[in-house]
Amino acid sequence: MGGTFAGKVALVTGAAGGMGRRTAQAFAAAGARVVAADIAAEGGELTAEAIRRDGGQAIFVRTDVSRAGDVEAAVRTAVESFGGLDCAVNAAAIETETTLLADCDEATFDRLVAVNLKSVFLCLKYEIGAMLERGGGAIVNIASVNSFRPLPRQAGYTATKHGVIGLTKTAAIEYAGAGIRINAVAPGAIDTPMLRGAMAARGSSEEDVLARLSLTGRFGRPAEIASAVLWLCSEESAYTIGHVLAVDGGYLARLAYILSPSQVSR
Repeated sequence: MGGTFAGKVALVTGAAGGMGRRTAQAFAAAGARVVAADIAAEGGELTAEAIRRDGGQAIFVRTDVSRAGDVEAAVRTAVESFGGLDCAVNAAAIETETTLLADCDEATFDRLVAVNLKSVFLCLKYEIGAMLERGGGAIVNIASVNSFRPLPRQAGYTATKHGVIGLTKTAAIEYAGAGIRINAVAPGAIDTPMLRGAMAARGSSEEDVLARLSLTGRFGRPAEIASAVLWLCSEESAYTIGHVLAVDGGYLARLAYILSPSQVSR
């Protein structure tokens, strides 16, 4: 998609690493001016520096996506620095659960909701406002295969990712007439630090995860998510609205995951 986004301005949250970083880099490589937003300042700065080193334009804004003031400031930075906002990708998320639902503490649940769900609401709120002034735009929310198929020991995370789909579809209906297209990507087992951290926390082997979550025998690559996101933000998908695109190695094509009795024991 080289040059597809020339003259466009893109905001990417969760840009300090993983899918967010690769998406920010892909936008820049395609000609967009990028605002990289993340709470992790060191990683976010590295993303922006890497884009500039490769000849692109990017600035980093430290952003706690669970705070309205931070999100508003990130969007304002895009408008004031680059003249507006054309594309936005809401990729910031955490996955911190290791217990069954009844053993999950309230603070963990609240944090998951704040970072994974409230953040998408806040991002949509301010991104849509900027795009209305621009006369249109495209937004992609990063959901999950958990949005469709729950996995054990991820009750809070799964609930938030179901919510991301609800926000995506509702916002898509409300703003399609204003020229703002809103869609989502549902990644499967993508090789990111978050996935590796979750595997380590649960003591899951690579072989077991791949056997359960992929038909391809490998993890997905962040670049494959970035490609899906850029397509959804491009004119090539102009008739695609309110859609959730699974990039999951065929996982959702399988029968439902069955929780064995041994996995319920504490």
